[in-house]
Amino acid sequence: MESGPAIFAGAAFTLFGGALLLWTTVRTLHREPVAYGIAPRAAFALSGLCGIVFLLLGVWCFGRL
Repeated sequence: MESGPAIFAGAAFTLFGGALLLWTTVRTLHREPVAYGIAPRAAFALSGLCGIVFLLLGVWCFGRL
């Protein structure tokens, strides 16, 4: 009964984290701003950290099955 929400949460966190990391990488490689109004290095570091955290959270949810 509890595996359904864990699968949904794991999939949502993993997809969001992966998409955020991919988007950040593409924007950085094209030398476009990741976030307006923030220093480029700080924006890259913060969004990269958030992407990694979401990926780890998704893996943790899948591990709880």
